[in-house]
Amino acid sequence: MGKKAKPSNNNNENSINPIEYYDITMNILFAIVSEPYYLFHFLTFFSYFSIRLSTSHLFSDQFAGYLLHREFQAIVAFVTLAVVKMVKEETWDGFIADTLVFAKLLLVGISLVVDFHLALWYMLTFLVIYLFTQQPAYMGLGSATQLTPLQLESLLTEGGTSRFWLVEFRSSLSSSCIRTSRVLPELSITFSNKNISFGVVDLGLFPNTAARFGISLGVPDQLPTYILFENAEEVSRFPDMHSANKSSDITKKCLCRHFELDKHLLDYIGGK
Repeated sequence: MGKKAKPSNNNNENSINPIEYYDITMNILFAIVSEPYYLFHFLTFFSYFSIRLSTSHLFSDQFAGYLLHREFQAIVAFVTLAVVKMVKEETWDGFIADTLVFAKLLLVGISLVVDFHLALWYMLTFLVIYLFTQQPAYMGLGSATQLTPLQLESLLTEGGTSRFWLVEFRSSLSSSCIRTSRVLPELSITFSNKNISFGVVDLGLFPNTAARFGISLGVPDQLPTYILFENAEEVSRFPDMHSANKSSDITKKCLCRHFELDKHLLDYIGGK
């Protein structure tokens, strides 16, 4: 008899470890509980189910069937939009921001079917959440360094261990910066070496620093701005001051190509 074929390991290689599922789930639950932005959204969405169940006996059979049909349409529309966004959006922060917008629009639409006053209550609730809370930025730094303006000036003028510094100028108050907050940290994990280092400066904490580096906080699409320095001299930036590039164009692939990070990595490997 021939030897029994060994089972393929492809399924094991492609499957996600259950521990990873657990970690992802716990991170989501922790964010919901610890971040007011996510907590208030969760409670608001959950309140609809509570209201729906407690008032279902007030609806006629015909209206209950009509409402159920509309709810099913809203769920299908939400899932479809979420899947499309998941494919197109590069960062989880951008995906979450967009899916929350979809969910809020659909919830208000369904509430209009139930009662105008309920829809008005949800609109006011979302307005309050918008005014008093903010989506948190990605907290990880990867191999990047959180810098103050003084630390950055010191690194650029006095020199340091790295020949190049790629610095992101962002603001914790900017939704565009929050959407792209994990781009630089993830790039730093791959491309950080002795020749090039990565840093982050929060202009929301140090607004006077913006003019020093030619950044206008009052101009849309100026944040985040990425500047590559070589021996204290600016080599390039993205987006350029007078270019048509927008913050929505910022992706890891775009920054990697613009700043030639692959070339810098190959130069380091080749000993240049």
